[in-house]
Amino acid sequence: MMPRFGDAWVYLSATPLLWLTATLAAYVAAFWLYQRAGQNPLVNPVAVSVAVLVAVLVASGTDYQTYFDGAQFVHFLLGPATVAIAVPLHLNFAVVRRNLLPMAAALLAGSITAAASVVGIAYALGASKETLLSLAPKSVTAPIAMGISEQIGGVPSLTAVLVILTGITGAMIAKPVLNLLGIREWPARGFAVGLTAHGIGTARAFQVNDVAGTFAGIAMGLNGLATAFLVPLLAALLA
Repeated sequence: MMPRFGDAWVYLSATPLLWLTATLAAYVAAFWLYQRAGQNPLVNPVAVSVAVLVAVLVASGTDYQTYFDGAQFVHFLLGPATVAIAVPLHLNFAVVRRNLLPMAAALLAGSITAAASVVGIAYALGASKETLLSLAPKSVTAPIAMGISEQIGGVPSLTAVLVILTGITGAMIAKPVLNLLGIREWPARGFAVGLTAHGIGTARAFQVNDVAGTFAGIAMGLNGLATAFLVPLLAALLA
């Protein structure tokens, strides 16, 4: 077994396939741990696998570009996965149609609160203007958030990190917070998670319930659109 493992390691380490394999292995192990923990949201598989991969990259002295050259196939799959949200949307369209008005109200309130609250807290703590602008779009999926950040004068790379942290945190605490607030309806739970925790929250919602996942996907898309209009207005106030 050892020679075979050694041969495999020599082959993988010389190709970008190493980091694709490492990414998949880290997530499979993290998901196993998540299942063993009774699907406890605090043992979020994305958070665990990210922590493992960061530790491996630091320990091996591997830069991000080298890692991404191998793992970019996973990045490519984000597109098809996003488009695939249309399937549960179609299956649950009747429920979606009945909730259009509450969704519009929640979208407006959530988008404004997500941006204004984080900017207000950071401003009170003495954050620089550049940091404030980088924080504002943190509840939107990464490609949109980075574009908004660049447009208004933020730091896109900092925004990307904040987006990931927001998604992981939201996916981990959404269930206990929503339970504490007494929110039981799947459409409301899903929309809240998708609005605040974008793609990572949406993935978590689909793991729990298809209706929740459907509404999370809708919220993720609509919040991206709303934030693209609202955050530049907020940035103008900070000028």
